[in-house]
Amino acid sequence: MDCARRGYNLFLTDISQKSLDAISTGIQRRYDVSVQSLACDLTDSKAVNIMLNRIKERDIEIEMLLNVAGIDCEGGFTERSAFEINTMIGINIEATINLTHKMLDRRQKGFKAEPTPFYIVFVSSLASLYPMPLKACYAASKRFLYDFAYALGRELEPNGVYVTTLCPGGLATNEESITAIAAQGLWGDLTTNAVEVIARRTISKALRGKRTYIPGIINSTLGAASKLLPRALIAWTIQKRWQKARMQRTDLAVTS
Repeated sequence: MDCARRGYNLFLTDISQKSLDAISTGIQRRYDVSVQSLACDLTDSKAVNIMLNRIKERDIEIEMLLNVAGIDCEGGFTERSAFEINTMIGINIEATINLTHKMLDRRQKGFKAEPTPFYIVFVSSLASLYPMPLKACYAASKRFLYDFAYALGRELEPNGVYVTTLCPGGLATNEESITAIAAQGLWGDLTTNAVEVIARRTISKALRGKRTYIPGIINSTLGAASKLLPRALIAWTIQKRWQKARMQRTDLAVTS
C-alpha cells in the first residue's frame, strides 16, 4: 500500500488470486497507479517461471523486489511433522532465494548502458537474532535470510543493487498472529509493530540503502542485547518465555 502511495506501479503475487483481486481493487480505488497480479505458488519453480514470463510479456520493469512471503512453524521440533518443517523452510528460504536469483538474473540480462538502481527487501524477524527453543526452525530460517541478505548487499552494491533486511517483532497480520501476540502478554504488546508504519519506514530505509531495520526502541535494544549476553542464557530465557506463552495460549483457547 505504501508503494502505491508513493506513486509506484505494482505487480503483486500470492497463492490466492481471489485475495490478489480484492487487494488490487482496493489499491486502485485509492491511488492512481497500475496494479497487476498473478497467483503463484512460490515453491513451484514452474509457476514462478510462468509469472516471470507474464512480467516479461507485459514489458514490466521491476525496480524493487519485496520478499514478504513466509510462514511460522511454532512448537517443539519433534511436535511438528517433517512435512510442516520442510514446507516452512521451502517458503521461508528456498522460494525466497529462487525468486531473488531469477529477478537478479533477469535484471542482469536486461542491462542497459546505465542500469537503474535495484532494491531488494527481505522480511526476516527479530527471532533471527536469537537461538529460540520451541521456534528453532523458524528462527533459524529467518537467521539464514538475515545473514544472506547482508552478504548479498555487500556483494551486489557495486552493481547498483541495494539490499535491506527488516527484522520486526510481532506483526498482527492475521487471527493466528494476533492470538500468539496476546498469549505473550506484556512482552507481546511491547514488541509488536504496526504493519502500516513499519511498511512505510521500511521502504524509506530501503531507498536510502539501509542494510538492516529493527523497528522500535525496545526491539532494537533486544537486538543489541543478543550480541552481548551469553547464548545459553538467551536460549534459557526464551524457552521459559515461550513455555509460559503456550500455556497462556491454551488458556485463551479454552475460555474463548
